[in-house]
Amino acid sequence: MRQFFTPLAISLALVLSALAPSASARDLILAISEGSSGGTDHARVISKYQGLADVIGRSINKNVAVIFIREFSALEDGLTQKRFDLAMARPSDYPARAIRDHGYQYVASGKPDGQCFIIVPKRSTLTSLSQIKGKRMVMPNPAAYMTKLCTAELKRQGIDLEQEDVKRVKEQGAVAFFLENSFADVGGVASYSGVAKSWEAKGHRVLHKSEPQPYFPLIASNALSTAEVAAIQQSLRKLPDSPAGQKVLDTIELQAFDTGSEQRLAKLLLWLGL
Repeated sequence: MRQFFTPLAISLALVLSALAPSASARDLILAISEGSSGGTDHARVISKYQGLADVIGRSINKNVAVIFIREFSALEDGLTQKRFDLAMARPSDYPARAIRDHGYQYVASGKPDGQCFIIVPKRSTLTSLSQIKGKRMVMPNPAAYMTKLCTAELKRQGIDLEQEDVKRVKEQGAVAFFLENSFADVGGVASYSGVAKSWEAKGHRVLHKSEPQPYFPLIASNALSTAEVAAIQQSLRKLPDSPAGQKVLDTIELQAFDTGSEQRLAKLLLWLGL
């Protein structure tokens, strides 16, 4: 599979990383992946997350540079090869596997937690999850994290999506389109998606919510010491306590950081069957 390392800023950062003798002599790299529904503009991501990178950097007296990882294959490869000093990824299974398999350290996850929302349009007569069997369903593509989360949740509720009539769409916005235009009866979306946030306001209903799971985890490579990770965690916990910190949270669309969800993140992989 072709490696994907554009734009130029990513390549430059990795070249500098290779040339530098140690983490203390260079900028640390914070890789950001917003998942399949995230933005595609590198400059926008730098602008959005540089405030967070600065908070992290000040806590350990180092510069932190933001890079945007658009494709999951590049995220997986970068974590496997330990190219990133820090990574924050919305597909939570990627950071969880990097901790389990590649020696990364847990730092924090975002609040609120992430959930699979099973949704129906306002005209629907469905009132319980058991009633969706045999109905026309619409879900994001099978590789999407939320599809994995919804699949695991429904399986625990006795519903096997492999045995159901399921349409697959690329974007979560398409789930809403299918439901609102009677192309499907029930759908699954992420609790943090734009669809979920506006669904009930439009008069539609959320039929079921999955067990909450850690959202948008932040991890660190073993290039950072245990003391440095602790210092970062302390700074993240304090963000809601000041106007400047709250602005950072608002910009990255989080309420706060949870630095105590390490065990829950590890259990997520078991919950997903990964």
